[in-house]
Amino acid sequence: MNLRRISKKDQLNLKKLYFDSIISIDENIYTKEQKRAWASQAWDNKHFDLTIKEGLGWLIYKKDKVIAFASRYPKSRISLLYCKGDSQRKGYGTKLLLKLEQEAKEEGLTFLSTEASLISYKLFLKNKWEIIRKEKINIKNIIFERYKMIKNF
Repeated sequence: MNLRRISKKDQLNLKKLYFDSIISIDENIYTKEQKRAWASQAWDNKHFDLTIKEGLGWLIYKKDKVIAFASRYPKSRISLLYCKGDSQRKGYGTKLLLKLEQEAKEEGLTFLSTEASLISYKLFLKNKWEIIRKEKINIKNIIFERYKMIKNF
């Protein structure tokens, strides 16, 4: 397992990983329609591209294949944290989260925030993040629930 900074040349691979990660989610958690709408954001959402280009992020790769990535954009917000479907629940998300937290502390930030999915919020809770509130968002006319979360340093 290797860790390195995300660069602009990683954009296509990160989009593919993002798509795979979402499509792999158990349908007891998110429906097919929700997964399709959410996964499409890799190609339909200009904020995704902006986060990859302007954000501060890291990726994990094995044998030259990206298996997980995370990014902060803006600096005090974790905007993306995804693992390839067959690489989930193996500690990669935790490794990336801790790296982003460490980096933020070194930059002098006093907190990080995020909006966590029904899948990822447990990872954040396990790492001492707090839920501010549960919220609903609309992606392509489909409603999603997520958690607004924060961690103070």
